[in-house]
Amino acid sequence: LAEYEELAKSVLDKPAYDYYRSGANDELTLSENLQAYKRIQLYPRVLVDVEKRDLTTTIFGQELSMPIMIAPTAFHKMACPLGEIATAQAAEANETLMVLSSLSTTSPEEVAASTKGPLWFQLYIYKDRNLTKNVVERVEELGYKALCITVDAPLLGRRERDVRNRFSLPDGLRIATVGDYLEKSMAENSRNSSLNVYFASLLDQSVTWKDIEWIRSISKLPIIVKGIHRPDDAIKAIEHGIDGIVVSNHGARQLDTVPATIDLLPSISNAVNGKLEIFLDGGIRRGTDVIKAIALGARAVLIGRPILWGLAVDGGNGASAVLRLIKDETDLAMALCGISKISEANKDLIGYKNA
Repeated sequence: LAEYEELAKSVLDKPAYDYYRSGANDELTLSENLQAYKRIQLYPRVLVDVEKRDLTTTIFGQELSMPIMIAPTAFHKMACPLGEIATAQAAEANETLMVLSSLSTTSPEEVAASTKGPLWFQLYIYKDRNLTKNVVERVEELGYKALCITVDAPLLGRRERDVRNRFSLPDGLRIATVGDYLEKSMAENSRNSSLNVYFASLLDQSVTWKDIEWIRSISKLPIIVKGIHRPDDAIKAIEHGIDGIVVSNHGARQLDTVPATIDLLPSISNAVNGKLEIFLDGGIRRGTDVIKAIALGARAVLIGRPILWGLAVDGGNGASAVLRLIKDETDLAMALCGISKISEANKDLIGYKNA
């Protein structure tokens, strides 16, 4: 997957590449998301029959071909003309699901019409509750299978590459979900990224667990809370009837110096004790990373940036190739670990350097 990023860097313009690639502040967490996997070691079982291997998993009644889903990421049309439609079709071709971002450059309606595959919708809670309610009702009517509410972004983290570039959407692109444009003048006038201005003006910084309860009251869809870092917040999710959580640091784009998500996972998994589904994103780049995440308590993982690199290199075909590559790596890692079903990945496969 690293090779896809190198190829993508050569074809994307600098503001787009920087937007996709960047983390917050000194990008310490961005590096840590990747480095943490290198500290985790695998202890394979031997003399196990692995001639037939099963990567399938079932999530809220939906069978997927692998425990690897597409994370919500913004502005896919900066990578290729078909944007989120290409991504959704790549997910369908690989029998997995896509989580559509609220910051998509294609409307939920167009994406839903383009695929028969399962879709989740990533939701921000807006200051305008009627707008929030409208979005929830739209995606439920369109057949989206779950709401994935991002809770770690009351304000946008300071992504200094975007600030330097005064990032704004290229001409002709817009945030299709709510129809708001990221005007270049917003970036110029504030000497900032226009996305920072957008977040500050539109998103609600007073959101609490009561607002999650309100979303529950207006929707029948499963609710996943994305952005959990702590065991006590995971327990609160259980207490509020949440169906799942994503252990996520927003791709290291919010608060810098938080730990890597894979390092957060074990304590959260222990606290949850099977009472809700746990998913994880951040730093997944190899099939061995997938095995490690499942072994430490995740039901499935989500990948973000590698999908964008695939889109930039070869549109939907590139995104599909990225999914096939990491699925094949995971299959091989299973065989070499001595497990024939992905559900057999557990903590006795795991060790740590210098532990």
